[in-house]
This record gives sequence, structure tokens and C-alpha cells, in this order.
Amino acid sequence: MTVKLIALLTKRHDLSRSDFMTWYEENHVPTIIEVMPGIVEYKRNYLPESVKGVDVVTEIYFSDKSSYDDAMAAAFAPSALARIEHDQQMLFDPEGIHITLVDERACSLSD
Repeated sequence: MTVKLIALLTKRHDLSRSDFMTWYEENHVPTIIEVMPGIVEYKRNYLPESVKGVDVVTEIYFSDKSSYDDAMAAAFAPSALARIEHDQQMLFDPEGIHITLVDERACSLSD
């Protein structure tokens, strides 16, 4: 069963939307992919404008709970955690980082 992590994230107030998106795509995404093994899909949904303080909704998919657990363990290794925290300081309002696993439900509307 696929496991999905959702992050509701607020950019730092001193960053322009363009600078935020550029740093996220060019620096943060490669870092996360490198330090969190087992990601099978990684989506960033940039909102056209901040909604209740949220600027991007990130979705990260893992093939199963074991893959997710392995990725979390890798992310909390001291060297990986330092890299992630550096990016978080460059990008996000510390009060605007909300991460959770979700129970995704979908229905297909095709014939």
C-alpha cells in the first residue's frame, strides 16, 4: 500500500515567490531525493498566492510503510538532518512547517 506524506509549507516572508520556488526546485528537491531513499513520487503544488499562510503543498509518496520508515530514519541521520535543516532555514517560516501522513482516497472517473 502506497504511503503519502503531505507538507503544508509557508515561505520565509523575506523571500520573493520566485526566489522561493527557485531555491526549492534547485536545492531542496535534490537534497530531499538524495537523503531520503525510497521516494517514488515527489510533487510540489505552488499556490498562486498564500492561502492561510500556506505557499506550497508538497506530496511525497513511498511504496509502503517500510520504505517510509527507512526514509525517515535516513533523514534523521545527523549529516542528512543538518542538510535538511539548512534548506528549511533558507526557505521556510519555522512556524509554517506542517508535515503529516495522510490516508489518500481516490476514484477513477474514466470509462
